[in-house]
Order: sequence, then structure tokens, then C-alpha cells
Amino acid sequence: MAARTTLRPITDDDLGFLYRVYASTREEELAATGWSEEQKDAFLRQQFEAQHRFYQDYEDSRFDVILVDNEPVGRLYVARRSDVLHVIDIALLPAHRRGGIGSALMRELLAEAHAAGKPVRIYVEKNNPALALYERLGFRRAGDTGVYYLMECLP
Repeated sequence: MAARTTLRPITDDDLGFLYRVYASTREEELAATGWSEEQKDAFLRQQFEAQHRFYQDYEDSRFDVILVDNEPVGRLYVARRSDVLHVIDIALLPAHRRGGIGSALMRELLAEAHAAGKPVRIYVEKNNPALALYERLGFRRAGDTGVYYLMECLP
């Protein structure tokens, strides 16, 4: 039987899981620091909490846990504005990456936005392997902040 991917709104009970997802996206970067596990954890917790608070300021946003067969595997944060669908963040635990989950979710978001005549935008770190996925899905570089590319897919 094929795995079933669904979304549900995050709750305060998900914060530990959401931290694990966030931390998993920074593992490679922090491996080069030479920090102890305690130092890495302290840094990651501080960064996660700051990011989580910052993301709450996005208007017209929905923050979801990605579930596969009702098991949490990632997060999807989207701001649905009148003129654009902005993917604030999409991240999966390592065991669930490169299996088509993110691609399928992004295709659904593209279909939703394009049916409404809106572009889809996402900021992507320049060294993120997902850049190739976004380009395959039709995203093009629309800006450069130095660390991130603003990727955009027009309807």
C-alpha cells in the first residue's frame, strides 16, 4: 500500500518534533564547527526558538506538520496572500528526504497558486540541494540576498 501524506496544523505539543526537524537541516553545517554536542544543541535551540517566533509574524499563514501514514515527518509553513503564495519553510526529517514527499507537496502548492493566478515564492539557501528540485518544478531565481536565493514560479 502506498504511503498517504497529509497535513495538520502544528500545536504546542509539536515543538519538540519541530525542533528535531529544524536541527536535522543544520547537521551538515554544524559538523564543521568542532563544537561539542551540548554546544550544538544550545545553539540550535536558540536559533529554532528565534526562527519559530519570527515565522509567527507572517500574515495569512498556515503552519503544518507533514504526516505520512499519520506519522510526523516534517513541516510545511505557507503564507497565502492575495498576490502570492509564499512557502515560508518546507523541511523533512532525513529519512524522508528524496522520496517524493516534498515534490508532491510543492506540486500541490503550485497547482493551488497557479489556479488562482498567483506566483509561488520561496527563499532557498544557496547550498541547499533542493535548489535542483525547485528548478525542475519551474522555479527561477528572482533575487539574491547573499545567503539565499529568492525562487519564484509564475503561473
